[in-house]
Amino acid sequence: MISSVKIDYQKQAYGFDPQSAIDISTILKEDSVNCYYAQKVTFETYVFGDFVGSVAQGGPVNYQKITLTPHGNGTHTECYGHISANENATIYNCLKKYFFFSQLVTLPVHNEGEDQIIKLEDLEPHLNGVIPEALIIRTRPNNEEKLRKQYSGTNPPYLEAKIGKFLAKHNIKHLLVDLPSVDREVDNGELKCHHAFWQYPEKTRKDCTITELVYVNSSVPDDFYFLNLQVISLWSDASPSKPIIYRLKKL
Repeated sequence: MISSVKIDYQKQAYGFDPQSAIDISTILKEDSVNCYYAQKVTFETYVFGDFVGSVAQGGPVNYQKITLTPHGNGTHTECYGHISANENATIYNCLKKYFFFSQLVTLPVHNEGEDQIIKLEDLEPHLNGVIPEALIIRTRPNNEEKLRKQYSGTNPPYLEAKIGKFLAKHNIKHLLVDLPSVDREVDNGELKCHHAFWQYPEKTRKDCTITELVYVNSSVPDDFYFLNLQVISLWSDASPSKPIIYRLKKL
């Protein structure tokens, strides 16, 4: 059993316990968090001839078809193909590294008319020293309702576009949020924060990703973490994902 791991980042040594994994993904099931009017995740037992793909129903094995929409059902990671017509802009092509030095920050949500906005002015003070490769944004209030909330048609909180531009400027390549989208639910297709983060189409950051609908329990403190960003080898702009974090300590 591996008891400790050491990494070096920006001339500083850090260590973490690989047994202390914190899963910040949501579970894909029928009552899981949902957005953008996607149908709920469905599980269908295969039946053909005398074969029944359910042990509970007398079959020899469980054999199911699972139907889901990555952008609407649970935690998912997307690449710039989300806003590009390039058929090769897939998560399989864009994400080739899976371990990152990351930082978790908790930010408030500001009410402005009908909107709820996360602002750059609240983020900047958190990034005044070591700049991480990946940023995880947890919003307040934070509760387990985020694991099953049905966001469609609710105009949920989103990031102001200046955050996307700021992250690109500082070469932060991976953004993870506990929101359905970094942009407003209905914005006439502008997706300003997506465009700003990926610098699309002028100077597209092809190896950068956005992960939405994570959930970070309030018991997990703001700090630096080692991030393992797991996705499916899927020929699509987005994939269901499983981000795992490990708290780092300076050595």
